[in-house]
Amino acid sequence: MLLYLQLFLSFFKIGLFGFGGGLAILSLIQMEVEQNGWMSQQEFIDIVAVSQVTPGPIGINCATYVGYTATGSVWGSVLTTSAIILPSLIIMLSICKVYFWLSRRFQGNVYFEQTLRMMRFTVIGLIASAALMLIKPTNFIDPVSWIIFGAVAFFTVLPNFVKKKEGNILSHPILLILLAGIAGYWIYR
Repeated sequence: MLLYLQLFLSFFKIGLFGFGGGLAILSLIQMEVEQNGWMSQQEFIDIVAVSQVTPGPIGINCATYVGYTATGSVWGSVLTTSAIILPSLIIMLSICKVYFWLSRRFQGNVYFEQTLRMMRFTVIGLIASAALMLIKPTNFIDPVSWIIFGAVAFFTVLPNFVKKKEGNILSHPILLILLAGIAGYWIYR
């Protein structure tokens, strides 16, 4: 029982203070593994290798494998996986709760609504920056691929410039992704 408590506290701490993604927290996981003697250095290296080739975030995969190896049971892997995810879940739920409280509290406040509107444009800029970094000759092989990209970008940005109407289905992100995928499949098959 003490081993499970140590695993939970260690991986909760890693989830809480580990910033920078999976590769960045591998050193924290290694430090905890070595300090507590849960496995040898070679076993940890093997776990990192398996975590890299397994689908999913490397930090969570590594936590899962460490939990299983340290306890020899599935419950150890469930515990460490839950512990490393729990801090992010708590933080995001808290931020959402504060956001919804502020939205209700300041509903109709011109300054609050204008601030949220300006934040939308910041997010659009960040997403556009990421999209521009992906524009390479290998991704855009002909004018049709540019047209698909332009259409999706237009319908993604459009709701931020017009008044919100109920049932504006063309700007729904999941629908846009599906339509772009279908168009790409039919055009390039």
